[in-house]
Amino acid sequence: MLTPHMMMKYWRETLAVTQRILIELCRRRRSLIFWTVFPIALLLLNGFIFAERAQQSMALAFENATPTTLAFENAAPTTLVGAALFFSCLGGTVTTVVAEREQQTLKRLFISPLSGTSYFLGIFGAHCCIGVGQTLLVYAIASFWNAKFHGSLLLGGMIILLSIISYVGVGFILGTQLARRADDINALVATFGVPLLILGGAFIPSFVFPKFLLNLAKFNPIYHMTQALLIVSANGNGFTEIASNFWFLLVFAVAMIGAGWLSYRRMLSVERRL
Repeated sequence: MLTPHMMMKYWRETLAVTQRILIELCRRRRSLIFWTVFPIALLLLNGFIFAERAQQSMALAFENATPTTLAFENAAPTTLVGAALFFSCLGGTVTTVVAEREQQTLKRLFISPLSGTSYFLGIFGAHCCIGVGQTLLVYAIASFWNAKFHGSLLLGGMIILLSIISYVGVGFILGTQLARRADDINALVATFGVPLLILGGAFIPSFVFPKFLLNLAKFNPIYHMTQALLIVSANGNGFTEIASNFWFLLVFAVAMIGAGWLSYRRMLSVERRL
């Protein structure tokens, strides 16, 4: 049973690991710059591409909104959870795990008082901070075209948090089990990520999918992320309208963080023997 003293110990260690990873990212800068430029570029592309569609089919539903505003209100959620968080939280987690292994950080962990649990939570916390930053960035840029978040902020925040948890969990699985060197990262992200992103509606809106692809997309967690946040953010609907997407995402997030933790523990066992 966790005592208050142990909880404070885990909290301090987790915070220290989170700060260290964020400081390392700030020193490298390139990753942070890419994670900033990428969502902005994708948001602008999606927003202006959707603008003509908005003028034709969505302006009737929102008489006071311009087509560009409607386009950015629809582009922001799909850009955020469908693409930005994927590369920062999933790709970033894989990169962090591989880099820590190559730099022998895990070896030093075994001879330090730092617990493996705190280390795991620290990596998760660092990428949560990055995800929150990207969320604020995407909606700040969208607000220049008067785009608004129409639904419940609490519900939207829960969807974003579950998306981050899902991506970080998958990142731990890929980073600990499949990626051995930095060269493996791009191949992993491209192989697993790009088809799922396209099928999830991150680059191509799901309403243009043929029926068989739409049925296939319902097994893709990214599809449920984008649909849930889109319905809440752009349409202003509540939990009832996204119940199936939310429960799918919740179960997936719990499964992935559990599998990620087990993969991480297995990696530690292997590293101890080497």
